[in-house]
Amino acid sequence: QIGIDPPRGVLLYGPPGTGKTMLVKAVANSTTANFIRVVGSEFVQKYLGEGPRMVRDVFRMARENSPAIIFIDEIDAIATKRFDAQTGADREVQRILLELLNQMDGFDQTSNVKVIMATNRADTLDPALLRPGRLDRKIEFPNLRDRRERRLIFTTIASKMSLSPEVDLDSLIIRNDPLSGAIIAAIMQEAGLRAVRKNRYNIIQSDLEDAYSSQVKAGAEKDKFAFYT
Repeated sequence: QIGIDPPRGVLLYGPPGTGKTMLVKAVANSTTANFIRVVGSEFVQKYLGEGPRMVRDVFRMARENSPAIIFIDEIDAIATKRFDAQTGADREVQRILLELLNQMDGFDQTSNVKVIMATNRADTLDPALLRPGRLDRKIEFPNLRDRRERRLIFTTIASKMSLSPEVDLDSLIIRNDPLSGAIIAAIMQEAGLRAVRKNRYNIIQSDLEDAYSSQVKAGAEKDKFAFYT
């Protein structure tokens, strides 16, 4: 009625484990639209020309079964900034990206097809993909700094576990280490495993402390090689 087009595409970006894919699964579960999920690397095939054909097939399937949502995870596998390709494989990836851009421009708003993409490396994506009219909305998923968010995840996971009455989750929540939802889940899982190894039926504070130290240290080691900025 206002005379504007709704957004065609959405980009979800942020470090691994912050809930990008989980959010998309929630969207798929709550909508009546058909849901098509692919991983960017799946478009990179052995034979030349297969990748662009797969892109066309995915968008054709979405149009034929609209309303539909296409979710492309790890889009950075095929949509990094273009350069002078030196190998046949590089040229094929660039052809895949060009076909993706063409398909996103090719479906009109009446087709009722939306595209969601996710990446850990938004800084490497080709500007042509990010321009308005293709990916109109960009949503960042940062590590959890807000204590309310941390508390929600810690308590939700803990509610399904057998914790000793002396356990104090707040002592972990108030710390300043960067945590993702996946790291919090790993902390709780590791704490449970430590209790099992010691033949206990409940988790005590020392299990959580040791698990926290272990997982945060592991996360810090991974950050040395992280590409997300």
